[in-house]
Formats: sequence, C-alpha cells, structure tokens
Amino acid sequence: MVSDVLSSIEFQMSLLLFIALAGYLVASRINQSAVVGEILVGLIVGPSFLALITYTEFIHSIATLGAIILLFVIGFEFNIKDIVEARYGVIALFGVMIPWIGGFAISELFGYSFTSALFVGTAMTATSIAITANVLKEMGKLQTCAAHAIIGAAVIDDVLSLLFLAITTDMVGGTFTISGVLIVILKAVAFIGIFGYIGIKYVSPGLMALDRSAIAEKYPEFVFITAMMIAFFYAMFADLVGLSGIIGAFLAGVSMESVGLKKSRDLKEGAEYLQIIFASIFFVSLGVLVNIHELTYTAVTFLIVLTIIAIITKVIGCGLPARLLGYNTKDSLIIGFGMAPRGEVAMIVALIGLSGGIIGQDIYVSIVFMSLLTTIITPLIYRNWFYRDDECEASS
Repeated sequence: MVSDVLSSIEFQMSLLLFIALAGYLVASRINQSAVVGEILVGLIVGPSFLALITYTEFIHSIATLGAIILLFVIGFEFNIKDIVEARYGVIALFGVMIPWIGGFAISELFGYSFTSALFVGTAMTATSIAITANVLKEMGKLQTCAAHAIIGAAVIDDVLSLLFLAITTDMVGGTFTISGVLIVILKAVAFIGIFGYIGIKYVSPGLMALDRSAIAEKYPEFVFITAMMIAFFYAMFADLVGLSGIIGAFLAGVSMESVGLKKSRDLKEGAEYLQIIFASIFFVSLGVLVNIHELTYTAVTFLIVLTIIAIITKVIGCGLPARLLGYNTKDSLIIGFGMAPRGEVAMIVALIGLSGGIIGQDIYVSIVFMSLLTTIITPLIYRNWFYRDDECEASS
C-alpha cells in the first residue's frame, strides 16, 4: 500500500515540487546558484541515493515545460539584434567543432568503436543555454557584453548541435546526404527569421494594443495569458520543424522584450514566478537522471577525462575566438566557461545513442555524468571566481 502511494504520480509530483523549491531556497541561503542546489537535491532523491523519485516520461515532460518557461523569461532580457551578430556565429561554430574533435578523439583513444566515438563527439558539441542563462539571471549579469555573446552563441550552438546530431544519426544509419543537411539548416534559418520577424512586427505591437484595450482594463490577466499562449505556440512550431522547443520559447520572449505595458505590468513578474516553480523541476530532473551505481572503474576514468576535455574544448573553442574578436581576457573566459554546461542537451543525445544500440551503458552513464559535472562547475566558477567581487569589467 505504501509503495503504491510512493510511486503514484500525485505523490511523485508533490515530492518533486517540494524538493525542487527546497533546493532553490537552500542554495539561495548559502549564496550559491539555485542550479547547483537543485541538481544536487535531485541527485540525493534520485536512484543514486534515496531512490524516492525515478526519471519517468512524466517527469521528463514537466522538466521540458520548465525549460521552455525558463527560456521564455530569459528572452525578455534580450533584443533580437543582440543575438544575431556575426561574431556570435563564429564563436558558436568553433565552440561546436573543437569539442566534437575532442570528444571523438578521446573516445577513439579509449578504444571505443567509430560509431560510439561519433555520438560522444556529438554530445560534446551541445551547450545548455538554460543553465548559464539562469545563473547569469540570478546574478543580474544578463545585460553584460559577455552574457549577450553567450546567449547569442548558445542559440546558434543549439541549432548546430541538432545539425551534428542529424548528420551523425544519418551516418550511422547509412542515409547521410548533403541535401538532408541543407534541409536542416534551411529549416532552422527560416524558423528563426520568420518567427523573429513576426514577433517584432506583430506580437509586440499586438500585446501593447491588447494592454490598452477595454478588455485589459476589466481582465488584466488577459495579456499574461496571451503572452504564455504565444510562448507555447512558438515552442510548438520549433518542435514541428525539428528544432528544440526552448529555442522557440526564447524567440517568443525576445519578441516581447520591448513591450511597454501599462495596465498589465505584471506580465514579466508573473512569468518569473512561474519560471521559478517549473525551472526548479527541470534542474532537479537533471540530478534524478543520474545513477552513480552504474559507473564502472573504466567508465569513471573515461568520465574524468571526458569532463576535463569537455570544459577545455569549450573554453578554447569559444573563449579564443571571443578574444580574437575583441573581447577582453576576462570576458573571453566568461564566455568559454559559460558555454561549457552540456546539461540536458548532451543527455538527450546520449539517450538517442543508447536507445538505438549505438553506445553502451558505460558511455551513456559517462556522458550523463559529464553533463551533470559541467553543469555544476560553471555556476561555481562564476560565483567564486569571475563575479566574486560583483564587478563587471567592460569589454574592450
């Protein structure tokens, strides 16, 4: 009877929300990023230790919802012009190529098969925009030049990572074609261009008109509801064209960046409260996804080396181009470390490889742990190194 209650969706959902928000509060109390606290709490209550929560399809769905809301709120802080600079594309390109080479090479060195090495390299290309964006938001650093570069490059990075995943999957399946790659690129560019234009041309003015209408006077919550509908609509279409839903939600938030609301000023505040709840679940789920009992000695060795390579290749791949493009040394390192978290993106790539029988359980667990470690390390470095004195060094 007790076991049935513990495994019920109602209990799992209530427990997940409780520990997610508890992790948020504890991390804030000890002056650490909520991301770190929530992931560690997820690790404790997951299969690694207490096994109170298991990573089910239901939890995955709620966590994905959290990531979508988080990126929607993050988008409020950015103008569309801030994320389409050519130099962000350069940073993202090298930030994908260098880690891919590093991941492929280290896998070959450890004696894994060619197809396994391809998937490890692909997992290394990812950047979890949700992780770094949330940390920068907590610190009030979203308006720095380095933050703009990280977000802009991470959006492009996400598209390139999906492109690499499509290429790798086609190569393994023997269906790789140049036309297939071009179709993926065209869909990504078309979606960002079309929906970005629609957002600026129609979404922003439409929300302002709604805010000034008689219906907003009587029902001020209409603007908030409409804005959330638009966010999920963008996320839905991003999924339909093969992109991540979080890219669509982010683009929706960017579209509303310049919305000046008078009667419904609580749009941003309401979305942020919603984000705290659901984003907390997202970060806890990353910890729940990990099971340390599946680590073997060989896998631990591979994991340590893979994590070191994962951080170094992103710092070099993104930080060096940033320095050459005019950012100062500190901002270049902030950009490099900010692009290091692999988070849920690499975990999804690993899951695809495992489900398809392309990689084994040892590689899968190593990638998942690498994703978790890179996700934890970046907030710690930011808080205890770059932003320790809470000073913002201007880019040269």
